[in-house]
Amino acid sequence: MTKPTKIAIAVVKNGDRFLVGQRSQDQVLAGLWEFPGGKIEAGESDLEAAVRECFEETGVTVAAVGRYMTVEYSYKHGDLQLNFMACEPKPTACAPNQPFCWVDREQLAELSFPEANAVIVEQLRSHRDIVQPIHA
Repeated sequence: MTKPTKIAIAVVKNGDRFLVGQRSQDQVLAGLWEFPGGKIEAGESDLEAAVRECFEETGVTVAAVGRYMTVEYSYKHGDLQLNFMACEPKPTACAPNQPFCWVDREQLAELSFPEANAVIVEQLRSHRDIVQPIHA
C-alpha cells in the first residue's frame, strides 16, 4: 500500500469570509472550487506548507493560527492526506490573485468542492468550525 501524498490546505478566514479559488479546466478536478494548498515539501511542517502555498497561489500573506482536521481520501489519481490549517490574513495582505476570491460563509454551499473537502466545507458553512490551537 502506498503512502498518501501529504497536502497542506490553508482555510483562510477573514471575518465571515473565506478565500477560495476555482480549478482551471486543464487540472485534475477541473472546475471545482478549492482552498489554497499543495504538497508538503521535505523538512516542512503542515503549517509552514499551508502558509507558503497560500502565498504562492494567491499572493495573500497569512498566519497559521490552528488546525481544523486531517482527512484521508482516495481519488482515481491517487491517495491524499489533506491537512486543513486555520489561517488568517496578515494586516498587510493584499487582494488575492485570480482565480481566488473571498466568499461569504453562506456562499460555500453554492460552490462545488472536491469530495474530500465535504466535511470541512459543511463545518464552515454551519458555523461548527472548531480550530485546534497551535502548541508551541
